[in-house]
Amino acid sequence: MSAENVEESFHLQLEAIQLLQKDLETSFLDAYIENIENINDHYQVRIINDVPKQDTVDELKRIYQKLQEISLEKEERRKLSQLLLLKGMQTEPLQPNHQLTPDSIGFLLVFLLEQLYPNKDTLKTIADLACGMGNLLSTVITNLEETGYDLHGFGVDNDETMLAVAASNSQWIPTDITLIHQDAATDLLMDPTDAVLSDLPVGYYPVDENAQNFVTAAENEHSFAHHLLIEQSMKYVKENGFGLFLVPTNFLQTDQSKYLKKWLVDKVYLQGIIQLPEELFKNKAASKSILILQQKGEKAKQVPEVLLAKVASLKEPKQVTAFFEEFKEWQSANLAD
Repeated sequence: MSAENVEESFHLQLEAIQLLQKDLETSFLDAYIENIENINDHYQVRIINDVPKQDTVDELKRIYQKLQEISLEKEERRKLSQLLLLKGMQTEPLQPNHQLTPDSIGFLLVFLLEQLYPNKDTLKTIADLACGMGNLLSTVITNLEETGYDLHGFGVDNDETMLAVAASNSQWIPTDITLIHQDAATDLLMDPTDAVLSDLPVGYYPVDENAQNFVTAAENEHSFAHHLLIEQSMKYVKENGFGLFLVPTNFLQTDQSKYLKKWLVDKVYLQGIIQLPEELFKNKAASKSILILQQKGEKAKQVPEVLLAKVASLKEPKQVTAFFEEFKEWQSANLAD
């Protein structure tokens, strides 16, 4: 990966986005989408009703000429996209559920999927039912492709702007992703996939009538959206397939956890919980863990020993390696055929 190419592209694209943001009088995200769509359209500047102005168009053409001379690999484009979006969030903060999942967590999920699907032919499709801007899904797909997997992704979200970012990025990087604009807690026009993953939005789901279709629904109050989405996601994973979910670390200690626990016991196999380092989160209350579930099937069974692990740090290579070895030992003892 060429850091110089990424850095040069970052500054050029940021300049283009800021030009568009000022001239179109729009948000950073909308200007970001406009810029990427221009690039996807062979670096042509889209002009509607004489906007952007000619001097802005001339500046953009100058920038795009330079960008065309810079060669970037898929993963470099994905990384660049993330850096630009993070820069935008410094001036226009997004709500917590729309924040980008850190790369360190994305790479950890890549490792877990490689271990859980060592036969590459068993992992062809993967879905994220709360994909947002698609960064986690594209992180997993681009990095698994580098190790020989051939993947098609499905991303679902009910936020039109988030999906527009995901759509423009999936064309630009490019990644093979089908995006669905829908409330993920409703029936989806999507076949079951080999695996599911998600950095789940935390909070209450507002449509009580729809929530009552779920085992994890609360009886006398709004249900936790992340509970419903875990249940819904596992409906869309094939027999024996895995679901990897980022959940609040205290997810089994809440008032509504009894509904989730009942579903976990009856419908799936809870195979592991991996607590992530607190260094990744602003405060202890916001800390998250990775929940590993497996869909029932002929080749699946409840492991004798549920993995309960804690990753001490994702910044210290020795500690990351120690976790990798711990996971491999657990897998060999519990999940091996």
